[in-house]
Amino acid sequence: MAERILLIEDEPNITEAISFVLKRAGMDVITHANGTGALEVIARVRPDVLVLDVMLPGESGYDILRALRADPATRTLPVLMLTARGQDKDRDLARQLGATRFMTKPFSNTEVLETVRALAAGAAVADGDGDGGKNGGNGSAPP
Repeated sequence: MAERILLIEDEPNITEAISFVLKRAGMDVITHANGTGALEVIARVRPDVLVLDVMLPGESGYDILRALRADPATRTLPVLMLTARGQDKDRDLARQLGATRFMTKPFSNTEVLETVRALAAGAAVADGDGDGGKNGGNGSAPP
């Protein structure tokens, strides 16, 4: 059975690019374009991996992640956080809230695909790039 990936991203070009890459790899991709209603969509879809943008209309990715980690039903859901803001404070907050991986835009399609595959397989690395936090967890190193 194909991995079910939920992508919550408000930028249509990014949604289209990520969806294309993941679908081409045989994954089932469901998309949602804002923070409003995201928790209901997550509960309904029950994804294997959530790809979550930080800056969303309605409710931020951080707020959504905080709620996911507070709920026993979604506490262990693998979450790849995406952001255009790659400052240390953003990575630190994502890590503190329980993001499984963190990736800064722009990113390569290969990077996203390999990261989602690793998360779907259960290979969680909390700092986002497998280097123990030395390079800031921006996804620049291979997972």
